[in-house]
Amino acid sequence: MIDDLYRRPSFVDLISRSLQNYPDRVAFSTPTGDLTYDEVRRLISRVAFALRDAGVKPGDGVAMIAPNRPETFAAVTAAQSLGARYTPLHPMGSLADHVVVCTDAEISTLVVDAAQYADHGAALAAELDPSPRVLLLGGGSGSDVLAGPDTDGVIPSVARESDVALLGYTGGTTGRPKGVMLTHRSLATHLYLTVAHWQLPTELRFLGSTPLTHALQGIVPPVFHQGGSVVLTKGFDPAEFCETVRKHRITATFLVPSMIYVLLDYIAEHDVDLSSLQTILYGAAPMSPDRLEQALEVFGPVFVQFFGQSEAPNTVTTLSKQDHDPRRPERLASCGKPHPTLDVAVLDENDQPCPVGELGEVCVRGPLVMDGYWKQPELTAETLRNGWLHTGDVGRFDADNFLYLTDRKKDMLITGGFNIYPREVEDAVVTHPEVSAAAVIGVPDPKWGEAVTAFVVRTPGATVTADELVALVRERKGPVHAPKRLEFLDALPLTPLGKVDKKELRARFWGDRDRAVN
Repeated sequence: MIDDLYRRPSFVDLISRSLQNYPDRVAFSTPTGDLTYDEVRRLISRVAFALRDAGVKPGDGVAMIAPNRPETFAAVTAAQSLGARYTPLHPMGSLADHVVVCTDAEISTLVVDAAQYADHGAALAAELDPSPRVLLLGGGSGSDVLAGPDTDGVIPSVARESDVALLGYTGGTTGRPKGVMLTHRSLATHLYLTVAHWQLPTELRFLGSTPLTHALQGIVPPVFHQGGSVVLTKGFDPAEFCETVRKHRITATFLVPSMIYVLLDYIAEHDVDLSSLQTILYGAAPMSPDRLEQALEVFGPVFVQFFGQSEAPNTVTTLSKQDHDPRRPERLASCGKPHPTLDVAVLDENDQPCPVGELGEVCVRGPLVMDGYWKQPELTAETLRNGWLHTGDVGRFDADNFLYLTDRKKDMLITGGFNIYPREVEDAVVTHPEVSAAAVIGVPDPKWGEAVTAFVVRTPGATVTADELVALVRERKGPVHAPKRLEFLDALPLTPLGKVDKKELRARFWGDRDRAVN
């Protein structure tokens, strides 16, 4: 049939073929032992057949909560191989959050790690109507998807590239959470782009300390595609990170900016050997150019930045190692250049291209982009209007086609009639050598409407005062940007994904108001 002749592989097909290419190589290293590529392939097959026998079929919603272990990766891949749509539940999320997500996603199967989340899974299933089937990772019971016989059968290939492979939720900080529908087409495109542009080392030993149910799930397949291995840790701890890099001679890893800040502060007071690192991927949140310059001094030219969002995951633009050039410090504020596979534009309010240097909304189109928001047709139409994904990010292009993000449109605050993008203030604050991190929000003010308010984490032993930092911002950005209030914190609150939790910072000031503007 002509459809078969031009059939493009699903995301799971790409994973399966990678595992077949390097059967004897180590795929995962864990504290309890190593698994080869062939062992991971057989594990995925075994779980897939167990899910199928339990009743999972194409189009079903499968959610999972589990820690960083190879079985987690296997269960996600197995569900997707059957044509089911996978919804991750973050281990740090609350029961109430998980109920909202599972209800909206119409989850019919819940997979939970038996050792850590069996009770949580049972409580979650009891809250849902209809109650989903609960399957366990481990535990040896009749519902254990790992208890079936080993098999040399191939990983099922039921999924089509148009099937929704990942239904991930975003935007839950305010209002109704949005289920982002990513098809096998989107995830396969992501894999192609990462292999082409992430500059991963030839000798690839990747340290995975972020959640395998979330961001790391999209990074493991490109590592396998290149025959690399993944060393898993339960989470991020700077001491454990440094020791793991030294012990395993790690050559690549992924860190969000907040992790890099913690790591830099740790390295400043400890003797560590991180000389094996050749690539540090970072993204998910803006990084201060000054702290990035500091990181380049510590680690050398190993950084690769990627920019994307849930609706167009991770690979809209890349700032390469070569473009992290301290001789061009202004470029450290960029998120890089668009990939040739995608159309990326900065558009005005009428969806017309903005001139070079002019601010507008960053918009994307191409095979990476989501199919829409689950059961939200009006929001989908608004976000995907006129043939573009409207990201909600404000940015500009320079004459060399580098993209610079100013902030999120929704994060803009208005003070005294002036539009202020918090990142501009944050970047000014962290230029001070005694500042580790900063977050800026607007708070209600009877005179200004919203008052620029900064929360700052100082480096160990720092003595810089609030007045000094306010004066620094005034000098660099002008009086409108200068914080009306500045508060020191031991650490910024973070979301489960490692981003600064501005919802928590705003809650003290905005309370239960319906609109976080004044």
